[in-house]
Amino acid sequence: MFRPIFLSVVKIGMVTMGGKTFVDTNVLLRARVIGMEFHHEAKTLLDTQISAGNELWISRQVIREFLVNVTRPQSVSQPMSVAEVEAEMNVLHSIFIIADETTAVTTRLLQLIKRYPTGGKQIHDANIVATMLVNGVDTLLTQNIDDMKRFEKEISLIPLKADAKP
Repeated sequence: MFRPIFLSVVKIGMVTMGGKTFVDTNVLLRARVIGMEFHHEAKTLLDTQISAGNELWISRQVIREFLVNVTRPQSVSQPMSVAEVEAEMNVLHSIFIIADETTAVTTRLLQLIKRYPTGGKQIHDANIVATMLVNGVDTLLTQNIDDMKRFEKEISLIPLKADAKP
């Protein structure tokens, strides 16, 4: 089941006031889909960023990955219809700044995969970091801390779960 993203104000943890924060697909999905594991934690994490005055960013890649999951019966109990997808896109556009994939992002991606050995599906993670860096976003909310550790010299990681190791 999906919920409107009227996020309540809840403060937990440490955040940078007025910063830019990128939201990984795994956090966005859990914040938006009621009943998913860590739904409350993801929603609270986004609420915290909003209450701190941080800009929330996603990318076209995150939107595609999100849509793959919310329309796939293997991922959610009730996949979204086309009308629901359209409504959801309107909500996401109203809350998040959406980064485009540009030539500068591709150039930065190539620099990252040269500096940090990366291949296969890990290229998706490197592309998120490249998108962040090109847009001046330095903080990533993610459930996949282990996958993103290699980029810790480039960005700050905030785990979805407090007991995750950055």
